[in-house]
Amino acid sequence: MLVLTRRFPANAEIVVTCSLALTAEERGRSRHYFETEDHQPLSLQLPRGTVLQHHDLLQAESQEWVRVIAKPEPVLTVTADTPLQLLRAAYHLGNRHVPLEVTPTYLRLSPDSVLEAMLHQLGLTVTPEVAPFQPETGAYGHSHESAQAHPEHAHPEHAHPEHAHPEQAHPKHAHP
Repeated sequence: MLVLTRRFPANAEIVVTCSLALTAEERGRSRHYFETEDHQPLSLQLPRGTVLQHHDLLQAESQEWVRVIAKPEPVLTVTADTPLQLLRAAYHLGNRHVPLEVTPTYLRLSPDSVLEAMLHQLGLTVTPEVAPFQPETGAYGHSHESAQAHPEHAHPEHAHPEHAHPEQAHPKHAHP
C-alpha cells in the first residue's frame, strides 16, 4: 500500500505511478484509505485541513508519485444571459455557504432541488450533468501545514517562489 504523505502543486513533467480520481468531497479528506481504479490501495496521510486540487501531486513515503484527478460527479451547472445575473446567483448561493465552483461563464454546485428552483426563479439556466466539480476553497481554504509549502524538495527547477512560505505571503488577519 502506498502511504501518501506530501502534497505538491501540479507539474506535468513528473512521472506518476498512478492517478487517483476523487470527488470534490473526497478531495477534502486529508486522512483516508482509497483505492485506485485498478484496485491499488492508498492511504492518504496529509496534514488536517488539506484540500486537494485537480492535478495536484501526492508523494508516497516510498518516493512514488500519484496525480489527483477531479472525478466527474453529478452537478448543476448554472449559466446566465448576463454577467450580472451570474453574479447575483453567486451572491445568493454564497449566503447559503454552498460549495461552489465559480468561473466567468458558469457556476457549478452539487444537486439540490431547493437551490435549483431558486436559480430558475432568478432567471438562470440550470443544467444537471456529470462533470468534474472544483469548488472554491474559500479565503482561508489552504493549509499552511501542507508539503506544498516546500515544493523545492520535489524538483527545485520547478519550485514556485510564491508558494515557498505561504504564512509569510499572506498576512495573518485578526478576527474579533
